[in-house]
Amino acid sequence: MTMNTDRRTALQTLGLALAVGAAGASGIASKAAKAGDTLPAGAKTLADFTKRLAAAPRRRDFKTVPMILDHPDQWDDAALKEVLAYKSVSKQCWDNTDIHGSWLNVMRNSLNAQVYSFGHADFLIVSATHGSANYALYDQMIWDKYSLAKMVGGKPAKNELILDKKGASANPADYQNPAGVYSPENISIPALMRRGAVFMSCHNAVWEQARKLHAKGFNPDKLSVDEIAADLTNHLIKDVVLIPGAVATLVELENAGFRYAR
Repeated sequence: MTMNTDRRTALQTLGLALAVGAAGASGIASKAAKAGDTLPAGAKTLADFTKRLAAAPRRRDFKTVPMILDHPDQWDDAALKEVLAYKSVSKQCWDNTDIHGSWLNVMRNSLNAQVYSFGHADFLIVSATHGSANYALYDQMIWDKYSLAKMVGGKPAKNELILDKKGASANPADYQNPAGVYSPENISIPALMRRGAVFMSCHNAVWEQARKLHAKGFNPDKLSVDEIAADLTNHLIKDVVLIPGAVATLVELENAGFRYAR
């Protein structure tokens, strides 16, 4: 069992200035704002939730996984339960399927309007990620190992959606900066995560992608489909919540009060 603590560590330094982040797609090192800096002022419920979510265990030691998950220890059950239990009148679940679509930008816009227009500091946004969008939730090592760029048409050549952008280095207090933390110059999965967004990975998509990789021969270790699926699962990026299936989990999210969007 492994436990993700990135968000918890960041939130312990709530209110501090900027932290050194990853290099952006341009190769220029940037200072990415910490989670504590980009969570809205007064977002106590969201801050507490983010700590609990970070502490929830994620299993990433699979050797093989079946086509259909049939036991809670096969997905991130504790983390999913934290999301479903989140208490806020303002919470939204996005049905994201296309890695080439505008999903991250639309989620950013929703966050901006909910927080700064409507004043919902504790607004929680969730991505139920499947289809080709699910490729964005794997680390670069998996992209290289299984030639995932070819699976998404050659673009992007690497997983640019997990890299910080130039806007991440801006002052998070200036939310009107058109090139700042909340702008189109800072659209990435880590940027949204630092604002409290939750990204869920669909096991059905993982298994189906493993099946396609096996069929195409993008399988350097000569693994079975179930073994490739396990390898992909073990290399989901930090803080992602593995779920049995995105479409089915959307029902659970809606039952818990989340508003559906796509």
